[in-house]
Amino acid sequence: MKSAEHTEWITITTLGGIALVLVVGAAFAALARRVRQPTVIGEITAGICLGPSLLGVLPGNLPEHFFPMDVRPYLNVVAQVGLLLFMFTIGWHFDHTTLRGRGRATGTIWVGAAALPMALGFGLAGLLYGSYRTVNGEEIEFLHFGLFIGTAISIAAFPVLARIITDKQLHHTRIGNFALALAALDDILAWCLLAVVVALVSASGAGTFLGVIGWGVVYIVVMLGVVRPVLAALAARASTAAAPVLPMLAAAGALTSAYVTSNIGLHAIFGAFFFGLVMPRSDQQGLLRESALIPIEHASKLLLPVFFVVTGLSVDLTSLTATGALHMVLITAVACAGKLGGVLLCSRLSGMGWHESYTLGLLLNTRGLTELVILNVGLGIGLLSTELFSAMVVMALVTTAMTSPLLSRTLRRPPAATPAAEQQDVRPAEVH
Repeated sequence: MKSAEHTEWITITTLGGIALVLVVGAAFAALARRVRQPTVIGEITAGICLGPSLLGVLPGNLPEHFFPMDVRPYLNVVAQVGLLLFMFTIGWHFDHTTLRGRGRATGTIWVGAAALPMALGFGLAGLLYGSYRTVNGEEIEFLHFGLFIGTAISIAAFPVLARIITDKQLHHTRIGNFALALAALDDILAWCLLAVVVALVSASGAGTFLGVIGWGVVYIVVMLGVVRPVLAALAARASTAAAPVLPMLAAAGALTSAYVTSNIGLHAIFGAFFFGLVMPRSDQQGLLRESALIPIEHASKLLLPVFFVVTGLSVDLTSLTATGALHMVLITAVACAGKLGGVLLCSRLSGMGWHESYTLGLLLNTRGLTELVILNVGLGIGLLSTELFSAMVVMALVTTAMTSPLLSRTLRRPPAATPAAEQQDVRPAEVH
């Protein structure tokens, strides 16, 4: 009977915790919109505030009261479902046609946008390794640590960036489409590198690692050669009568794919994302997108605030020492210098003006939710301590929050010596 009572207590407490998360998340999201920030900034901030960084410093140990340790595994399951559905929709939204017809300029700028921050991130890892080489009592390998930090520093947040570009009326301009194409390439590179890092950490030796990579290749071949054409054939035969079950089947496919990649030794988010990539995209699949994609998007947006709180419970800004705070500033500076510097330099080399190059750099310096996903993976596989995780979450917040105000200021200034046609491509006031 006592066990039944405890189970009932866990259920009720979990429901109460989720209710609190949704209310606080909605309030902070509304506040973010009022100050012209993406809603994800408000939701991430809400998660941090509900954790030890704010509630934890108040009397009564409030984070433990609202989110007891016995309840957190259940919250984590809800958070993971929301995250996997979100990653599935990101994969589904990925438009490979944005990469066509851009040729050498895209390649040149992307190499700079990825290579310089990756190199700086690896160098930064060398500086941080001595302070954070031990996590949970175990020493981590520098190669794993360096690859992860480099990946985290070089990422751009495609979904948040898309929202900022739309808000700034840049979605029909050359610079807006260019930024989305580069961010899409960044996302693909990041997930591939993250898959390699996870495989390295989870493998017990070279043989195991090669096995993980081998099974990963088999998975990709099956998804592209078997699953994608089967999905296209099924979608072509779908009728309006099947509309009610389409979101359930699509979500089941995403979660199954996540289950497979997790068992392979890759992360579950890779499977959910890749299942989205192989979903049908032709115009005749409007029924599938309307009946499945939109409901799943709504479900993921409803559950994602729980993910932010689960993340916030792991962020403890009070754990930052003076050295940790200095590292936080250094991480943020390296992240901005790497992304802005890489994009600015390579954009200029490809023939862009200073104004366009700086605008593109600001856009690609946005990290947002994508960064948070990657950092959570690093925390989960034991590559980040709580202190370093907290510092890097702050970096994600700062680099995302700075984009909108700096971009607005930049777009108000006309390019110094740019042809009129090029100005029309960049300035939102001239977009029709």
